[in-house]
Amino acid sequence: MFRHLAFAFALSAALAFPVFAQDSTQNKNLDIESSIGDLHVGSDADALKAGLPLYPGAHPKHDENNDPLNFGISTQSFGLKLVVAKYESNDAPAKVIDFYRDKMKKYGKVLECHGLNDNSGSHVDDDQEANKPLKCEGDNSGPVRELKVGTEGNARVIAIEPQENATGTSFTIVYWHRHTKSGDI
Repeated sequence: MFRHLAFAFALSAALAFPVFAQDSTQNKNLDIESSIGDLHVGSDADALKAGLPLYPGAHPKHDENNDPLNFGISTQSFGLKLVVAKYESNDAPAKVIDFYRDKMKKYGKVLECHGLNDNSGSHVDDDQEANKPLKCEGDNSGPVRELKVGTEGNARVIAIEPQENATGTSFTIVYWHRHTKSGDI
């Protein structure tokens, strides 16, 4: 879902903006700067771009559907930042959860939820919705443990689950921030 949203924004912006484009095929980034706004679409996402440290010993999860995504669009009236990065660790899920629960505290009260790995995200329609605190979705059951902090419009979420081979942990770090006034994204 996030990739479709990012692609739609990127395509719309690329067609609408009078551009100065810098395409680096080496790191798969697209940067567009114009007088009406800026756009960045890249595979340069990581834990630090989401405002969190990388779990010690973790490494990027590589397969055909797991490219990291760093998307940002900023204009005088609207902005959106989305960072998605997937990792693996040889440690048990409980260790990864404890590490990130502690690191996320600086952003507010950390909520722990249980869900499915369906990659569904929040949909924010207006500024009032954007300021609502995050909550657990559905019946709060499922194999994926999620740590969430922030609001519907400015959130960090980590989805943590045992690896398919039952040794180690897979986790996804997601950060999104939306604003309706001029500012950096």
